Amino acid sequence: MFNFLTQSFSSLVTTITGKGHLTEKNMQEALDRVRDALIQADVPLRLVDAFIEEIKTQAVGKKILNSLKPGDQLVKIVHDTLKQFLGGQHITPNFAFQLPATVMVLGLQGSGKTTTLAKMAHYALKQARERNKKRSVLMASVDFYRPAAVDQLSILAEQVGATFYRSPEKDPVKAANDIQAYAQAHQFELLFLDTAGRLHVDGQMLEELRRIDTNLQPCYKILVLDAMTGQESIRVAEAFEQGVGYQYAVLTKMDSDTRGGAAFSFRYAQKKPILFVGTGEKIDNLEQFHADRVAGTILGMGDVVSLAERAQEHIKQSDQDAMYAAFASGRLTLQDFADQLAMVSRLGSLSQIMRYMPGLGGANVSQDTITQGETDIKRFRAIIGSMTSQERLQPTILNASRKQRIAKGAGVGVTDINRLLERFEQSQQYVKLFKKFSRDNRFFR
Repeated sequence: MFNFLTQSFSSLVTTITGKGHLTEKNMQEALDRVRDALIQADVPLRLVDAFIEEIKTQAVGKKILNSLKPGDQLVKIVHDTLKQFLGGQHITPNFAFQLPATVMVLGLQGSGKTTTLAKMAHYALKQARERNKKRSVLMASVDFYRPAAVDQLSILAEQVGATFYRSPEKDPVKAANDIQAYAQAHQFELLFLDTAGRLHVDGQMLEELRRIDTNLQPCYKILVLDAMTGQESIRVAEAFEQGVGYQYAVLTKMDSDTRGGAAFSFRYAQKKPILFVGTGEKIDNLEQFHADRVAGTILGMGDVVSLAERAQEHIKQSDQDAMYAAFASGRLTLQDFADQLAMVSRLGSLSQIMRYMPGLGGANVSQDTITQGETDIKRFRAIIGSMTSQERLQPTILNASRKQRIAKGAGVGVTDINRLLERFEQSQQYVKLFKKFSRDNRFFR
C-alpha cells in the first residue's frame, strides 16, 4: 500500500533532512521530484499543481530558508500538506456506525463492492464483541443484474456471522423497500444493502439508485472505489456524487501494485473522507483510513501506532507479556524464538509488516528477498518444532547427530539448521541490549 509514493517521498526525506543550508534552487529541485512522483502515481495534474503550490506557500510563509534546520522544516510542511490532502483528522479513531442505521453501498462492478459490504459488517460485529456487546446485523442485496451477486452475499453473510435476507421482489426499488421493512420489523440495528453496479456509470443505474435513496433515506451512503483505476476513480466518484450523493468512500485493492494516486487525489478532489481501505481478499482485510498515519507512511516514517493496534488485535496479551518477560530476562530460548516467529506470522506477511516500520516502508527491498524471508520463517518454525524440549532450552547440546535427526524431521538440510542458530545468536545479542535499556522505564513499558 502506497509503496511507490513511499519510495519516492522517503528518498526526498533522506536527501533534505538535516541539511544545514537550503536554497531556493535545491528546494525547487526537491519539489520537482515530488511533482514527478505524484504524476507517475496517476494523480491529476491540477491536483499535483495545487499540492506543490500549497507547499510553496507554507515554505515562504514560515521563511524556512533562513531557519536553523530548513530541510527538517520542509519535510514537516510536506507531511502536514500530505495529511490535509488525505483528509486531515476528519474521522475519529475507532469509527463506529450509529444505531440503528441503513448503510447503502454504491459502486461499479468489479470494484469489490459486495465483498467490501461484508467486510464492513464484519468490522461492526467484531467492534461490538470487543466492547462486550451484541449487534443484530442484516445483509441484503438488490443487485439483480450481476449473475449470482445475491448468492455471493448470502455466502459472505454466513462467513461474517450476520443474517441474510432474500427479498421475493424482483424489481430493485421494490426489493429495497421490502428489505428495509423486514429489517425494521425484526429490529435489526444495522442493515447493509448492496446495490446494483455496472461496468461503467449510466443514467439508468443512477436513476434506480436515486429512487432507492429517496425511499429508504439511508443514514450512510458509502461509495466503493477501485484504487487501481487511478484518475478514473475520481471521475467515477464525481458521477456518483452528482447522480446520487454519498458521504464516505472505501478504496479497495490497496494491497495491489496501485501507486496510491487515487487515495492521494480523492479527499482533495471530492472533499469527502475515506472511511476504510481494503488491503486483501480476506474478510478481515479492511483497515480504517487515518490520514496522519498514511502521511507518515508515505514519507517513510512508518506507522508504529497501527502496528501496535494490529498486535493487540492478533496477539493475546498473555503472549505479549510472556515475550516481554523473556526479553527483559536477557536470555532467549529457541522456544521463545519460535513463539516470536509465530507472533510475526500472525501480524501478516513481511511486506505488510515492513510498511509499518520507520525507514523500511520505502526501502528498495526486492520481492525475492521478502519471499526468502517468509520462507525462512516457515522453515525455522519447522526446525524448532522437530526439536526436543531440552534442545529448545539448551541449543548448545545440538551436535552433528542431533542436527541430522532434526533436519530429517523438518524436511530441511543441516545448513538450514546452522542458519537458524546464527539468526538465533544474533537475536540473543539484541535481547542483551534490551535488558540493558529496559532498566530505564522511559523507553519500555
